[in-house]
Amino acid sequence: MPFAVVMLLVYRAFVAPGAWPGLGGQFWLFCLLGAIGQIVATNLLLMAFDEGNFVVGTAYSKTEAVQAAIFSAVLLHDHLSLLTWGGVTLGVVGVMVLASAGRRMAPLAFVRALGERAARYGIASGTVFALAVIAIRRTTFEVATPDHILAALVTLVATVTIQTMLQGGYVLLRERGELVRVARSWRVSGQVGLLSSVGSACWFTGFASAPVALVRIVGQVEVAFTMAFAHFYLGERMARSEVAGLLIVATGVVLALAGAR
Repeated sequence: MPFAVVMLLVYRAFVAPGAWPGLGGQFWLFCLLGAIGQIVATNLLLMAFDEGNFVVGTAYSKTEAVQAAIFSAVLLHDHLSLLTWGGVTLGVVGVMVLASAGRRMAPLAFVRALGERAARYGIASGTVFALAVIAIRRTTFEVATPDHILAALVTLVATVTIQTMLQGGYVLLRERGELVRVARSWRVSGQVGLLSSVGSACWFTGFASAPVALVRIVGQVEVAFTMAFAHFYLGERMARSEVAGLLIVATGVVLALAGAR
C-alpha cells in the first residue's frame, strides 16, 4: 500500500498536476468487489494446490482469460474479433501446456481430472479472478479523468487499502503474532511489495485502457520472462514441451493483438 500511494502522489506531482478527479457513485462498490474477488480467488487457488495436484489446479486456473473474455462481453459489452478470441483461446492452451510441462500429464488426463477437487477449485479461482478484474476495469470507469494511468493508480490505491484493512484486520484479530514477523522481514517483503505494486499499476492501467481479455492474454508474456529468468539466471533447463508451450503462448498473443487492430 505505501508504494501504491507514493506512485500516485509522484504521478500527480510530476505528470498530472491539478485538481483531484471526482469519483462516481459506484466507485467504492466495484472497488470493494474487485478487492474481495482477488482475495477469494487467491484462496481458491491455494485450496487447489492443497489438494495435492498442483498441475491440475494451476492449469484450470489459467482458463481465467477465456472466462474474462466471456464475462466482459456479457457484462461490459466489450467487443472482441474472432481473431482475438482465437488468440485468447490459443494462449490459454499454451499456458496449460506449460503448466504440465515436464510432468506426466496426458491431455485426456486434464479432462478426466474435472472430477477432482483440484480442478474445481482451479476453475473457480479462474472464474473469480475474471470477475475481479472486470470489477477493477469497471472501477476505473468511475474515476472522472481521461488519463488511464491516473484512473488506474487511484483505483489501485483504493483497492490495496481495502485489502490491507480486510486481511490486516483478520491477522490482527486471529494471528497477532504474525504482525511481528512481518515487521521483522520488512527488507524482503519491501522488495516484494515494490515489485508487486509496480506490476499491479501496469495491470490496472491495462484494464483501464483495453478489454480485460486482451490485457490478460498479452500479459501471459510474463511466463516467457519467468522461464527466461529461470534458464539464464537460475540455470534451469527447459524441456521441449515447455518450448512448445511458449511458442503457443506467443502465437496466441500475436493473434490477439492482430485481431484488436
